[in-house]
Amino acid sequence: MTTSTAPRSGDDRRDANAAAVLRTVLDHGPIARSRVAALTGLSASAVSRQTVDLVRLGLLHERPEPAGPGTRAPGRPQLPLDLDPDRLAVAGLHIGLPFTTVALLDLRGRVLVRKEVPNHGRTGPGLLRPLLARLPRLLDRLRGDRTVVGLGAVTGGSVDPQRGLIIRHDPLEWRDLPLSALLADATALPVQVDNHARALTLAEILFGHPAARRSMVQLFVGHVVDAALAVAGTVHLGPPSVTGDLGHLPVSGTVTDPDADSRERCHCGRLGCLSVAASDTTLFAAAAAAGITAGPDRAQLAAAVRRGDPAAGRLVRNRALIIGRALALLADVVNPDLVVLTEHFTALDPAHLDVVRAEFALRSHLHRDAGLLITQRRGRDVLAVAAGAPVLGELYARPVHALAAAPRP
Repeated sequence: MTTSTAPRSGDDRRDANAAAVLRTVLDHGPIARSRVAALTGLSASAVSRQTVDLVRLGLLHERPEPAGPGTRAPGRPQLPLDLDPDRLAVAGLHIGLPFTTVALLDLRGRVLVRKEVPNHGRTGPGLLRPLLARLPRLLDRLRGDRTVVGLGAVTGGSVDPQRGLIIRHDPLEWRDLPLSALLADATALPVQVDNHARALTLAEILFGHPAARRSMVQLFVGHVVDAALAVAGTVHLGPPSVTGDLGHLPVSGTVTDPDADSRERCHCGRLGCLSVAASDTTLFAAAAAAGITAGPDRAQLAAAVRRGDPAAGRLVRNRALIIGRALALLADVVNPDLVVLTEHFTALDPAHLDVVRAEFALRSHLHRDAGLLITQRRGRDVLAVAAGAPVLGELYARPVHALAAAPRP
């Protein structure tokens, strides 16, 4: 994370008021200023002052149509406020094992443009050097006429967002990598880094299911298995900068036999860890070993599932059972209002989510309603949304401070 001078108390109040106005417009816009004042508890003059600043910064604009009946105050007609859809964008970078996603998002977290860059099996410095060299030109081509106000960078594993460090990412072979500083030097943008599960949790709070603002758990199942927790709209960051390590939750079953105990050893030295039992690495290797695919490949396995290959369907169903068991344990411990699963095959076909939900309901000792378990609804954009979420979260929490270091048109 880039560093800057801490705001003074007056600036804190200004940012808090600006954030209240901006979040209200996010939730209810287009909206009249008088209604913003009623919802935030701010005076009409305070809302007017904040609106002037937020319009100047490019975050809000006044819609051309009147605010509607019942919202007019004495004097000139009020024009409704809404987020400005055209002037600003945030950049996002999701660094995964098979490919890196580069994207631009608007202020509502909608993906404007997304590009996937294959990593060609590179890890460690061999992955990062060409990415840093290519990224500035790529962002410049993607942004068009918009001003990019910051870069979010997310990945799996243990990430310290306060210091901008990737503490540990085993598949990418990264240890104590100062990713924020490296990206800031390469792009001259303010940079926010985070774990992708925490970033997706923040995106759900900002733009997703209303229950997410009460409490939620996010499970990300890919080549890395990660989880995140949020309570009262705040994403939990525990010491040392990790929410927890759900990848080492002991679970029963394997993708080849849901009733058998795993014999594959995790890097931690134990058997039966969720990250080994349910990861993409395990699933794709099993598909290749069974002759379903020519090699460990997501696209080939997804194609086999779509055409009704029974062996491919069994592997994916078995993983869904394992995920359902893990989520039941997690939900029983945390008892959240919402559980969100980010996993490729449940997003591909709701029938796979039904398997997870059924196993979840069967295994939960609290007998939680399986309806609280949803899957990400963003499809192929999910990694791009995660990538931009850290910058958008900072923008909505402290808009004036966040834009102070941003490049201007």
